[in-house]
Amino acid sequence: MLRTFPFSIAGFLLLSGCARDPQTVHAAVKPIEKRQVAPEFALKDADGKIVKLSDYKGKVVLLNFWATWCGPCKIEIPWFKEFETTYKNKNFAVLGVAMDDEGWDIVKPYIEQQKINYRTLLGTEPVGALYGGVDSLPTSFLIDREGRIAAIHIGLVSKSVYVEDIKNLLEDGKK
Repeated sequence: MLRTFPFSIAGFLLLSGCARDPQTVHAAVKPIEKRQVAPEFALKDADGKIVKLSDYKGKVVLLNFWATWCGPCKIEIPWFKEFETTYKNKNFAVLGVAMDDEGWDIVKPYIEQQKINYRTLLGTEPVGALYGGVDSLPTSFLIDREGRIAAIHIGLVSKSVYVEDIKNLLEDGKK
């Protein structure tokens, strides 16, 4: 059964509203030499098109595992819509990976209702396993322009943490 539990790390109160097991929350961008390559995947978007992570090489990607029933996910979605609009012309993209068991029958109407402006994919357990077994929702990975995982956010973190991380990764590409 999924449960809600709070985390406190580095002065932030972080809430994971949809978790099977408590996990460590990582909220800082890792140095380049400590980043691991993000696992490749191929998932379908709402139009039935196959999307691969490698399609986004050269961009900073916020890869967000979420579900329509997840309370903290609902808080983040407006932020992610804003990030997509604000940073898309700076080689940034949000990819949402919906982990709803009901599939597109529930996810497509939710996308339309929430006016989600970023690409949404339907996740699978094997893809979740590639990313360490996504046991908490939301779980987000910030991926640098070279396809490496730069930061992991498990649970709800503050919007300002995302903004700082995104700006740092966008700046990395200019150096």
